[in-house]
Amino acid sequence: MGRQHWKKIWVGSAGNMVEWFDWFVYASFATYFAGSFFPEGNDTAKLMNTAGIFAVGFFMRPVGGWLLGRVGDRKGRKAALTLTVTLMSASAVLIAVAPTYSVAGYGGVAVLLVARLLQGLSVGGEYAASATYLTEASAPGRRGFASSFQYVSMTAGQLVGLGLQILLQHTLSDSALHSWGWRIPFIVGALGAAVIFYLRRNMLETEVYEESGETSEEDRGTIKALLRHKREAFLVVALTMGGTVAYYTYTTYLTKYLSNSAGLSKQTATLVSFCALFVFMCLQPLAGALSDRIGRRPLLVTFAVGSTFLTVPIMTLLGHAGSFWPALGLALLALVVVTGYTSINACVKAELFPTGVRSLGVALPYAIANALFGGTAEYVALWFKKGGIESGYYWYVAGCAAVSLIVYLTMRETRDIDLKNVGTTGSVIPARPAPADTTEPATPSPAPSSPPGV
Repeated sequence: MGRQHWKKIWVGSAGNMVEWFDWFVYASFATYFAGSFFPEGNDTAKLMNTAGIFAVGFFMRPVGGWLLGRVGDRKGRKAALTLTVTLMSASAVLIAVAPTYSVAGYGGVAVLLVARLLQGLSVGGEYAASATYLTEASAPGRRGFASSFQYVSMTAGQLVGLGLQILLQHTLSDSALHSWGWRIPFIVGALGAAVIFYLRRNMLETEVYEESGETSEEDRGTIKALLRHKREAFLVVALTMGGTVAYYTYTTYLTKYLSNSAGLSKQTATLVSFCALFVFMCLQPLAGALSDRIGRRPLLVTFAVGSTFLTVPIMTLLGHAGSFWPALGLALLALVVVTGYTSINACVKAELFPTGVRSLGVALPYAIANALFGGTAEYVALWFKKGGIESGYYWYVAGCAAVSLIVYLTMRETRDIDLKNVGTTGSVIPARPAPADTTEPATPSPAPSSPPGV
């Protein structure tokens, strides 16, 4: 992979890291600022309120997916990526300065809500824009490896957030963290977004996008164009369902689960999440490269089988993990399973659509699936806990994975698809089986003369 390709991957991934730092910091610091905005009720009720606003951000993701997916297909991947980081920076500033309940009553909640709506818009477009950009910017035989850096950067953003949380836990008192310390990561996120905005303004557009011409200018990034690929859009929703629930269970919800249900201290729970996520991040390129050799479907099927049959025992044992090492071992096992989905889901979705509707085709169906399943995962988990049937959530996660397993077993392999020649009716044209010297459109060679009467 050449230097220019690495530069594209670096710029796309660095921006994605800041986007997801801001997105996940809300979840990881919720235990500290929940009481500032929702003073009534017990701890679980406060967390449910903040989780509800967290979920609202997900319900804006389909809107963001539509708007920014359209920008990505009509104006280019670079334009969409620059706009997403601008929105994310604005939302981080709003959360950093949001007034508490004691100062403005529920006015602070209103500011928090607006900020989450902006984050939802931003991330709704960021996922598709970065997935499309990383997939198109890489060589055909390295798309799995290159696109895996999307979850490397997502996880790196969360690790930076967790690392900052650990640092603040050791340098500030618990009362200071609950009072004002929780604002620090949002200030850091806003500054980081400003830096990435500058980098993205100077990034290079992908050659696949610049050379595309199979879709008319008026048709690019439109719902009308997307409706020609209804099967692929439905496939994105279905294959995302199990993966997004499992991912958010073992990332954003894990720290709360370990402290609320397993009885670990907040510091120990945060350290478990940090160590597990670091290993998880390192696994992504390895699994992505593996998919370039053996295909995407084997990894997806492995994830779905593991998640369907191991979720209940893993979550049950995690709930009784009384110390750091047992909790870390179980968290690592879960995240190794989830790697089968996270490492390649970006390129799988991008490989389904033609260039003129690729960004919207990934963005809107994926955002809908996340709004229905990923964004509500934490809230559903807390709802089961409040109802006294916490184990019901384990079965819910396993059930979602089982649905995706059916999809993985019946979908086609996408590894060998030529991104420049994805069929205009949704069919795909394999890149590798074609003869080496075949060019398109080529003038056919004169056929040998046929026998008389034929």
